[in-house]
Amino acid sequence: MNRNLLRALAFAAGALAVSLPAFAGAYPLQVARNVIMYMALALTWDMLLRSGQISFGIAGLFGLGAYATALGVLRAGMGDWLSLAFAPVFAGAAALLIGFLILRLRAMYFSIVTLALAEIFRIVIHNLHDFTGGPEGVVLDGVMLGGSAAALYWLTLGGLAVALGASWWFEKSKFHFALTAIRNNETAARSSGVDIFRWLLATFVITSAIQGLLGGIYVQSYGFATPDSVFDANFTLLPLAIALLGGIHSTIGPVFGAILLGLSSEWLKLRLPYGHLVVYGVIIVVVILFMPQGLYGLARKGLRRAEGRAE
Repeated sequence: MNRNLLRALAFAAGALAVSLPAFAGAYPLQVARNVIMYMALALTWDMLLRSGQISFGIAGLFGLGAYATALGVLRAGMGDWLSLAFAPVFAGAAALLIGFLILRLRAMYFSIVTLALAEIFRIVIHNLHDFTGGPEGVVLDGVMLGGSAAALYWLTLGGLAVALGASWWFEKSKFHFALTAIRNNETAARSSGVDIFRWLLATFVITSAIQGLLGGIYVQSYGFATPDSVFDANFTLLPLAIALLGGIHSTIGPVFGAILLGLSSEWLKLRLPYGHLVVYGVIIVVVILFMPQGLYGLARKGLRRAEGRAE
């Protein structure tokens, strides 16, 4: 019964999302695109978190994908769609190389290194003036799909569909069992025949490739890229807050969190243009201290209690 209800709700939400341009104007579609982008990034962060690895490098891979797309167009003469396909390939290849160096690290050491790498990427892009445009960045000749608000919304929705599909696959495939085993006890997982490094590397590359794709969609939607815009801390802090608020280790949790926090973030940016990141940080601390399972976890507990009383 609950599964049928969830499927019906998911179908209704999908139909609403696809048809939104039919009855929404340019500004609501812009807000929806932002919410969708952060929702997809939150899903990618959560997929890696299911292994127990906490990454603070979302903005780094997002920015690499953004510049891969922009420079693919400007320096290599790629078409819009080819440059968009190049973004996940480049980000995934970078993650493959980086993964061999950092995936032996655990806990805060891995987190600190991913944060440092994101900043290193930004500084390198910032200083390659002749190739990347330096701090001024690069500007494309035009926006993809003619700048149509509806078309760009559907393009961003397509990026979300990729993230949702990957997250669902992680939940239903061998990834779920391997990552859960690694998160719970690496020693036991290794003794059971789980190749820990291989599973972590595959997860890191897949999530990084999706983050790169989202960065490419961002650049093609706005027509420019600067180090400060595409490596912005928003692309790390807000997805973390969304996943933690909605509920980690799930697909539904980040979706719920994005709808709640993504919409409120637009309001916060208008009210607190230089202080909204502090609010995200407070949300992360409060959720970790008082609601570690997030809203989805609380909802599941409530349903189980209700079912227990009914019996």
